[in-house]
Amino acid sequence: MLPVCLGTATKVCELLTEKDKVYEAVLLLGTETDTQDASGTVLNQKDVRHTPQEIQNVITSFIGDYSQIPPMYSALKVNGKKLCDLARAGVEVERKPRQVRIGHIEILWMRLPRVGLRIHCSKGTYIRTLCHDIGKKLGCGGCMEELVRTKVSIFEREHALTLAQIQNLADEGRLQEILLPVDHLFSQYPKVQVRPEFQTMLRNGNRLPKHAFEPAVQTGRTYRVYLDTLFYALYTSDEKRADYKPVKIFGSQQVRKNRSTEWNGGTGHEI
Repeated sequence: MLPVCLGTATKVCELLTEKDKVYEAVLLLGTETDTQDASGTVLNQKDVRHTPQEIQNVITSFIGDYSQIPPMYSALKVNGKKLCDLARAGVEVERKPRQVRIGHIEILWMRLPRVGLRIHCSKGTYIRTLCHDIGKKLGCGGCMEELVRTKVSIFEREHALTLAQIQNLADEGRLQEILLPVDHLFSQYPKVQVRPEFQTMLRNGNRLPKHAFEPAVQTGRTYRVYLDTLFYALYTSDEKRADYKPVKIFGSQQVRKNRSTEWNGGTGHEI
């Protein structure tokens, strides 16, 4: 599933990448590959002799903060070179562990050597590395066989549209029906207006005093800021300076963002 931003709504892209995500994956135990997924070259294979309870105990042990070493087949750069390019050239380099967080792992089914998982994780988590690490901890090896992202922030798979559906609506001139206003992404934050005498400061992206908003705002919170009826910016409290600083300015255009498109495993099959 992929949220797609249009126009100046592309300003929220970096905010989306900061959000937690949910994936559904198939863990294949007993097989270890160079890419940590089923597309790679098999390095080792072992029989899976563990009981379902032993496998469950190891899987759930990864819930919480977790130090993960990024895979060689990734777009991360070391000394200006992508790891995946180095890996294709047969070069392996040392990678620094990164702290990620596994919020929850649900075992959807278990038909050994395969295990279906639903994983809620922080940004920067490599699910194939998680599968590899689960297999390593069990001692039989493991890799990721399938992966589907089912949720990013507030956007969920059941509300997603395929590329074909979006194209059909565009051909019918109905694309506007599926576009969502950008402030939909920030509905968890209270809505405030800017008083007329502070509107120029808002347009210039300046910090604003507490009394610039109506209704009254509270210290320690983030707000959706509107200029009349137009969503204009996100502002958050700065307790040290006792005022409010901009998180992101969206400007004077009516910014809209569409629903999500989703595909499975990069095969070109939209679901």
